[in-house]
Amino acid sequence: MVDWLYIILINAALVYLALCCIFFTMQGYFFFRPEILPRNFEYRYPFPFDEITLEMEDGSLINGVHFKVPNARGVVYYLKGNSRSIKGWGKFARDFVSKGYDFFMFDYRGFGKSSGKRTEQNLYNDAQMVYKWLSSMYPEAQIVIYGRSLGSGIAARIAAWNKPRMLILDSPYYSFLYQVKRYGFWLPLRWLLRYQIRTDLFIKKITCPIFIFHGNKDRLISYHQSQMLMGLVSDRATLVTIEGGGHNNLPEFPAYHEQLYDILHDMHAASTNKELQQVA
Repeated sequence: MVDWLYIILINAALVYLALCCIFFTMQGYFFFRPEILPRNFEYRYPFPFDEITLEMEDGSLINGVHFKVPNARGVVYYLKGNSRSIKGWGKFARDFVSKGYDFFMFDYRGFGKSSGKRTEQNLYNDAQMVYKWLSSMYPEAQIVIYGRSLGSGIAARIAAWNKPRMLILDSPYYSFLYQVKRYGFWLPLRWLLRYQIRTDLFIKKITCPIFIFHGNKDRLISYHQSQMLMGLVSDRATLVTIEGGGHNNLPEFPAYHEQLYDILHDMHAASTNKELQQVA
């Protein structure tokens, strides 16, 4: 009986160890679902845009699209989610160009036409390089950082490093570790997880206004995580609850567009008033 119990325990331990190894080596496939595009692929959108390719310090290429409108009020720097490429994500430009803002979005390494090894630090470094490139064309007071789902944590990191006009988080997670623990609580994630993305730490260092959009019926990233983030920065953050909203459908709700318009319009009005006061 003791021998059989010993064998069962040994086999269980080996299975558990094998699962840990699989998770550690394959986690990039679990978390990222890229769409890879050929270099000669041509983007097609209903709004004028420029395709941009930036070379990073290690030689990797980051590909993005830059939508422009006449007399733009500023630019929205959009950090996307973990699936597909900007070929499809570019459709969200209409939510911002229609409100008078230029719009920039890029693909993470290994997505679309972007190349290079993807790590957590590289995600931050690439996003920061893009921010510096944008800030050469727009004053920081005209840059809105918008982070969606996976991109919310990266957006928070960039906002903490810089001084944009505001940060908008769309369906954010408290931290990547907190989110993954909901599903992989049975794994020693602190030792296995290669992506921590501590939104909860970054957000405390952000000095600009923060707006958090989250649907209260989100089954992928719980609404409670936005409430937790709000608890950390309630003095400079606003939580916009989209009643009935899920994870991927917030733009289908009129309340989303109404609140987004008010936020962007108020930002522009405040910036214009400040400029007039400086001139006076």
